[in-house]
Amino acid sequence: QVQLVESGGGLVQAGDSLRLSCAASGRTVSSYAMGWFRQAPGKEREFVARISGGVGITYYADSVKGRFTISRDNAKNTVYLQMNSLKPEDTAVYYCAADSRAYGSRFEARWYDYWGQGTQVTVSS
Repeated sequence: QVQLVESGGGLVQAGDSLRLSCAASGRTVSSYAMGWFRQAPGKEREFVARISGGVGITYYADSVKGRFTISRDNAKNTVYLQMNSLKPEDTAVYYCAADSRAYGSRFEARWYDYWGQGTQVTVSS
């Protein structure tokens, strides 16, 4: 089992950058596939990025590809989401999640077993 705590959200202007952190306790993050999801008001939770266990293969939603980077620091047991060139449409609550199936490409929220509480990101135009 793993517990996840997100941080790093805030209010920024379009074009700015933010780095979200997801600190894990319990098992090591490298034994899971870790994902970032987001949910805007009135919308369903959507996939943003995923990093597999082991060597850390990364996957991104088309909407963030080239702007966001997911990474993992095994020593700190923390996963990051570096967000550059932010747009107003990136405004959402961002959630960190862990998938016990550490490999493969799984992008639906229902596959993830553990979730953080979320952190708000607001991008003004």
